[in-house]
Amino acid sequence: MITNTLLALGIVMAAGLLMTRVIKLVKLPNVTAYLIAGLIIGPSVIGLIGKDTVKSFDIIVTLALGFIAFSIGGEFKLDTIKRLGKKITLITAAQAFGAVILVFVCLLGAGLFGWLGENYMPIVFTLSAIATATAPAATLLVVRQYKAHGPVTETLLPVVALDDAFGLMTFSVFISIAQALSSGTAPTVKTMLLDPLIEIVGSLGIGFALGLVVALCTRVFKSRANRLCLCITATVIGTALAQMLNLSSLLLCMMIGAVTCNLGKDVDRVLEGTDRWTPPLFMLFFVISGADLDLSILPKVGIIGVIYIIARSLGKYFGARFGAAAVKAEPTVRKWLGFTLLPQAGVAVGMAQIALTRLGGDIGAQVQAVVLCATLIYEIVGPILTKIALTKAGEISKE
Repeated sequence: MITNTLLALGIVMAAGLLMTRVIKLVKLPNVTAYLIAGLIIGPSVIGLIGKDTVKSFDIIVTLALGFIAFSIGGEFKLDTIKRLGKKITLITAAQAFGAVILVFVCLLGAGLFGWLGENYMPIVFTLSAIATATAPAATLLVVRQYKAHGPVTETLLPVVALDDAFGLMTFSVFISIAQALSSGTAPTVKTMLLDPLIEIVGSLGIGFALGLVVALCTRVFKSRANRLCLCITATVIGTALAQMLNLSSLLLCMMIGAVTCNLGKDVDRVLEGTDRWTPPLFMLFFVISGADLDLSILPKVGIIGVIYIIARSLGKYFGARFGAAAVKAEPTVRKWLGFTLLPQAGVAVGMAQIALTRLGGDIGAQVQAVVLCATLIYEIVGPILTKIALTKAGEISKE
């Protein structure tokens, strides 16, 4: 077992890189490779990296979450949202909340039947919120690889970009409720509504202020290097403030990115710089998340995992179908869009890490185990279903 932190960090990166070469042979996304690599070298399999060493990487996980959220915020350009109009917003809301409702109802039913143990409500709330998240990267990879084009593709890309905003809002409310329930305190109006509202408003307010500072400073700092340092500085400060004030680092950093991309100068170059800097950080995040997975807990969460995967998939599909029908989208969009929304990765894993920290104990470990296992399955099956759906919709040529 490696105990030196720096050497362990190097091993984590090497394992992630090597596994991408293996996964490439079966044409799966890199995120799957990173999670598998972490699982293999972690305490649950060969134990090359011990639990204490994995714990020492917490600051990397925390920072990575901030930059994942910043990247999401960078996609929210107001002119793009105005151009897409209400149609995309309605479809996005329908598929996101379709997943929330179906996962919540199914897990609640399983809990009432005694399948989830005694204190199951925190798990129900947390997994219901995490069910909203979709992985834009995996979807975009399929679209670009096969040069898909048509109504389904044109609807799909903005939906997956906007989806995580709905997910982060829902998660901020639900995790506060879950935390109150897991602590054994009786739910009150304060814990159910006021505390989540304060967390959301506080996170967005501080994120807006930091984003405004970044946007103004892009007019002073001209070089790419200085602007990159500016974005990194703001994200690190935002993540730290979220920790200190018990706010949502995901919402706060997402707002920094959103304000920067709308008010900053030469924002495309600024965001391009952060996109080039973050891949090693994201790789570390996913490998560490895989290493943090405790396989011994899987037998306890088997039924939860099965319900979560099936209910989320059905919720996404029928939610997208309902939303597309409500806005009178093309028949191909109604029929095939839901199949393209299954991939789940970065934001979901990040939410699971936050749940592990805030809920702790068996509850947090169960949530993390379910989400990481579901991510492995979704990242294998999701891109394949996306390709099939786009082909059936006539947006990928047979050639």
